[in-house]
Amino acid sequence: MTSELARTRLYQWHVDHGARMVEFGGWKMPVQYTSIVEEHVATRQAIGLFDISHMGRLRFDGAAAGRFLDSLVTRRVDDLKTGRIRYALMTNDEGGVLDDVLVYHLVDGHLNEDGGSFHLMVVNASNRLKIVDWIGRHITDDVQCTDQTLDTAMIAVQGPRALELTAAVIGFDPSQLKYYRGQIVPVPLNGGGTSGGRVQAVVSRTGYTGEDGCELIVPADQAESLWQQLVDRGGAMGALPAGLGARDTLRLEAAMPLYGHEIDETISPLQAGLDFAVDLENRQFPGRDALARIQDGPALPRRVGLECSGRRVPRDGYAITRDGEQVGVVTSGGFSPTLQKPIAMGYVAPAASDVGTQLSIDVRGRGEPARVVKLPFYQRG
Repeated sequence: MTSELARTRLYQWHVDHGARMVEFGGWKMPVQYTSIVEEHVATRQAIGLFDISHMGRLRFDGAAAGRFLDSLVTRRVDDLKTGRIRYALMTNDEGGVLDDVLVYHLVDGHLNEDGGSFHLMVVNASNRLKIVDWIGRHITDDVQCTDQTLDTAMIAVQGPRALELTAAVIGFDPSQLKYYRGQIVPVPLNGGGTSGGRVQAVVSRTGYTGEDGCELIVPADQAESLWQQLVDRGGAMGALPAGLGARDTLRLEAAMPLYGHEIDETISPLQAGLDFAVDLENRQFPGRDALARIQDGPALPRRVGLECSGRRVPRDGYAITRDGEQVGVVTSGGFSPTLQKPIAMGYVAPAASDVGTQLSIDVRGRGEPARVVKLPFYQRG
């Protein structure tokens, strides 16, 4: 990539349909089409369609690929059975987060018994080149890593009716998959493949909105065909294309960390409350020993959720105070369309982190009363 912003295969579709485009992670991406709230509500009540092709997609081949990835991420993945997906983190030698990732173990040509297995890693757009470089510094001769980001597209279908829509369009019902499972299936798309107009697509029951749904990876030249079919078929079901704005409010309500906000190279996954994705026993990976030393550190700031009692909205970087003394800082904040109140995540001193603690957020020079609440803010029924 050069200094020029990259464009997904759906860029022109977004522009032609009135999306407001912004720079994000080195890409030109849609932030909204109509309104963030409308797109947010559509995802919570029906279906949101998201172009997430800016996310990095790295393929790993070779019999040692699982062991290699296990040596780089915080969570054990060398025992990952085919069809399984795990959330993990990559840390630097000091235990800070380089990125949070999804690691897949898939089988080529799922319907073909001769298909071999491979691993796939999905990384954040802004970190892709950094992670590719990090992998290159550690990779062994018996593993091949291929950056497939520009050769493929990725679409998220999220919401209560997302699986229903996906099944109608691709001819495979993703409700057959358990959560954090994935499969390669032949998808009928325009001009695809050599067998009945089908192409091989990765279908995974994953997402970043707090709703049920799935994510689809297809060859880049099939992106617009799949997207248009989802839009056309989904219209009668309440589906809307949704941009980065709604994606951010949805993930905030679900208390999902965003790289550069809740996690970065100065923050350990243990501070961020991501202990479930850190396996320290009988393993070695960059940062493992540092994490072992700090796992019980009583003085480290902790990630908390905050609900405001007023209507003024907290934003990233606002100070969090208690009795006039700063005890932390907001990392993400906004108005929750679902809860109809301002919410935020941030890091505070341990003494101020208990649920129910009354704090204040400095919103443009005025204190806004806030209370520490249990995360996530929103959880689907």
